[in-house]
This record gives sequence, structure tokens and C-alpha cells, in this order.
Amino acid sequence: MKYNLFALLILLSFLNTNAQEKLTTPPYLKTGDTIAIVAPAGILKGRKATVQKAKKLAESWGLQVVLGKNMFNQNNHFSGTDSERCQDFQDALDSPNIKAIWAARGGYGSVRILDMLDFSNFKKNPKWVIGYSDITAFHNHINNLGFETIHGMMATSLEQKPEEIVETIASFKKTLFGKNLNYSVVNSKYNRSLSSTKIEGQLIGGNLAILTSMLGSKSQLNTENKILFIEEIGEYKYSIDRMLQSLKRANYFTKVNAVLVGDMSSIKKNSTKWGSSIEQLILEVIPADIPVLFDFPAGHEADNRSLIFGRSIDIKINTNNYTLGFKN
Repeated sequence: MKYNLFALLILLSFLNTNAQEKLTTPPYLKTGDTIAIVAPAGILKGRKATVQKAKKLAESWGLQVVLGKNMFNQNNHFSGTDSERCQDFQDALDSPNIKAIWAARGGYGSVRILDMLDFSNFKKNPKWVIGYSDITAFHNHINNLGFETIHGMMATSLEQKPEEIVETIASFKKTLFGKNLNYSVVNSKYNRSLSSTKIEGQLIGGNLAILTSMLGSKSQLNTENKILFIEEIGEYKYSIDRMLQSLKRANYFTKVNAVLVGDMSSIKKNSTKWGSSIEQLILEVIPADIPVLFDFPAGHEADNRSLIFGRSIDIKINTNNYTLGFKN
């Protein structure tokens, strides 16, 4: 009897662990829903027209839009003080009428308010949190709470040339409204797929610098059996190597199923040459038994396709391309 009870407890524990692997999907948006545009990080000086453009885009999809009351405040580097930015984000988290929180921009500052936020009401009534770059801090934290988020365009993405962001906008709209997301990417000569023709796992990650800044905190990711996405902008190669080495030492690459590399943009030139391409740098850090796929169109370039972090995906590797599909 005791043995049977012990076996039952082990089984229940196993089932519960697997159940927890599937994160909660916030309700997809529908016509008439309200979203909030907030600025949790960098200053929005001179960008009111950009925010209005984003508001009109969302309204053209049948959505209602409210703006954070403090979002155009200025506090040196930031769009308001920490408490002001936190208040806008908290108000959006708590309001039952707000169905998505859309970051106006990134920059830096999200981590400064992360531990000031109360996610109690969010857990009861989850909603989409959307953005990229510095918004990675929210992605990591909220994914760890057990909820999916959207790595996608922000209001300032609309400052790009319209013809260059057609796919960016299209994928963002599809994601918001719950349409199927499938991508096809031409293979890079640097891809390391080993003998794999199919890779599965929950997609997590974000901006490399922010991923590194989460280490040692409750927002640090568990990458076991996951697919890790990374992107970066404006760094020296030695800095990128240092961040990757930090993730490696924190076991981010020990049991990860694969690494998906997005845009590595505007790499700075150092007086002392690094001596290899950014792709070779990445491949040298990530263990040789881990598949690495390059050139996924997400990050700081105009073509920034939306991704659902915390959602399981299938990657199929073909002769000329790899396809990425999100499971429902």
C-alpha cells in the first residue's frame, strides 16, 4: 500500500511538471478590445507623432487605445521617473479592460521597475505584453510566472520606411488576433543543424544584453529543453562574446534544444580586430552538439517578425531553408 501510494505521488509529480511546461496563453484580441501603449524605459522626446501613428494603426484594426498618462514625461534618460513608469505599467496590468500592453519603445529602464510591479491581478486576468529589446526583461519575468508574451514591433517601429515593415506589421497583427504563425527562412551557410531535420521546444529568450542582466535573479530563464532566441544591436564583438560566455557559465546552453539567432545589428568596430565573423563567434561559444540557426528576421532591423515567447514551436530543417511553426 505504501509502495503504491509512493508510486502515485511520483506519477502525479511527473504529470504536474509536464503540465507546468505549457504556459498560459492570454486571450487573443478581438474587435472592440482596448490596449494600452506605455513607455516603461527610454524617453519619448519628440515622438508624440510616432505614438499617435501607432494608435491609429491599432484603431484601424478595430481596437481601442489608451495611452499611459506619464509616457511623455522626461526624467533624463527615461520617460518619467521609475515610479511614474511603474504606475503606468501597473495601471495597465490591473485594469480588467486592458487586453494588451504595448511598449512604445525600449532603450533601457524596464529592469528598474520590474520588482516594483505587482502581478497579482495580471495572474487572474492575463493579457499580452508586447515589445522587444529592453522589453526582454518583462518577457523573461512573465514567462517565469507561467504566461506567454509577444516579442514584436513597438510604436517606434513605425518610424521605419513603410515598404520595409510590411511583414513586421502583418505578423504582429496575426499574432495579436490569434492567427497561425509560420515562417520560412533561407538557410545560412553558418547554420549548424547537425543531423537534425526537426527540432521542437518552447521558444524563450530576447535581447542578449538583457538576458545577461537577468542572471542571478528570479527572472533568469531555465533553458532546459527549450529553444533560445537571441538578438543584439550596437555592441562590440568582444562584448557579445562576453555576454555569451556569461550565459554559457550559467548553463544556458547545457541542455537547450537549439539556439535561434536573430538580427545582430550595427556591430561596432574595435581598434583591435576580433578576427572572425559574428556567426563564427557564436558557434565557438555554443557547444558543438547544440543546433544553431541564423538569420531569423527578428530584432532591431525593419523586418522584425513577431514571436510568441513561452509557446512551443516546431523547426523543420530542409535543404534550402528552415521553417518555424507555432503550436496551438
